[in-house]
This record gives sequence, structure tokens and C-alpha cells, in this order.
Amino acid sequence: MTIATKPRVQATVQTPAQTTDQPTDAAIIEQVLAGDSAPFRLLVERYQRAVFNASYRLVGDHHQAADIAQEAFVRAYRSLHTFRRDAPLAPWLCRIAINLSLNWLKRQRPELSLEERLEKHALELPDLSDEPQRRLLQGERQQSVREAVLALPPDQRAVIELRHFQELSYQEMAQILGISVSNVKVRLFRARKHLRQILEGVGER
Repeated sequence: MTIATKPRVQATVQTPAQTTDQPTDAAIIEQVLAGDSAPFRLLVERYQRAVFNASYRLVGDHHQAADIAQEAFVRAYRSLHTFRRDAPLAPWLCRIAINLSLNWLKRQRPELSLEERLEKHALELPDLSDEPQRRLLQGERQQSVREAVLALPPDQRAVIELRHFQELSYQEMAQILGISVSNVKVRLFRARKHLRQILEGVGER
């Protein structure tokens, strides 16, 4: 079974809320597994923002994150028969995107300095200059955190994403990263310390 048209993931599209008049995830999955691929697009529309964000927080590039998110949905479609029906769908989709993002990061140059990473990713953050003052200040704080996370080395960025954005357990993180639970804890401790140092440095500017 293949997808007739690849679902194109757009970073700016809002994920529609799942209301009572919309089919549930389980109902859509049943239709897809029964041979009707068309309803799968509803799942793409429903979760594309979450999947894109999970990838972007790791790779730090809008275009690459959109490509990874698209590939994540293609892989999810092909592996839908393996999804445990009583589990929430969003975390499963995000984990696929995270694994693809980690694989992409392993193929990239790790030698960029902190300053180079900050300069590279700061240009890709949204322009909030037209927002009201309150939202602007909130956006600036969020921007500082995004910059700081993107400035971390890939291995530290990954544990921050998995623990604080995906809210995974240490065991789940260990399985995804292919390391021991104790190594996950050590890496997370170092990542938090590094993140704190970066944020304190931004605040002193």
C-alpha cells in the first residue's frame, strides 16, 4: 500500500482541534488499514505542526524539518499496522520524526562553534515585531530558549527535546538514543547545565 500523493508538511499551518464531529484517530487508522488511504491526510493535518516542531527543535532548519516531517508521515503510513491502537498517536509520530532528525544530525558537521550555531539559527526564528508588546516580550523569551537549545551540541539537544518537549521517561529515551539509562541521566545533566550557561550569557548581553 502506498500513498498516492506525498503529504506536504507546512510549518505555518495550524493543527485543527479534534472535535466531536471529526473522526477519531482510531477510526481513521481503521479506514486506512482497510485499504482507504485518503483519510490519512486528516492525520497529517491534525499532527503536522507537532511533528514539524519535534524535528525543528533538533535540526534547527525550517526546510529540513519540513522534509523530515513529511518523511515521518510517509514512514508512519507504511508502519501504521504496527501502531498500538490503545496508545496516543502524536507521541508515536513525533518519535519517528525524532529518529529521522537524529539520523540527519549524525551526518552533519559537528564542528560548528557556539557562536556559529547561534548566528545560523537566529536568522531562522520568526519575526515578532508586529505583535502586541506583551506577546512580543513573551516571544523574545521563547526565542532565547529556542536559540539556546539550537546552540547545544546535537547529543545534548536530543535529550532536551526528548525529556522536556516529548516528556519521555529515561527508559524510553535510552531506547531511542541507543544508550544506557545512566548515560541518559549524565547527558541530560550536562545538557541542562550547558543550556543554563547559554541562557545566562544571553541575559547578560
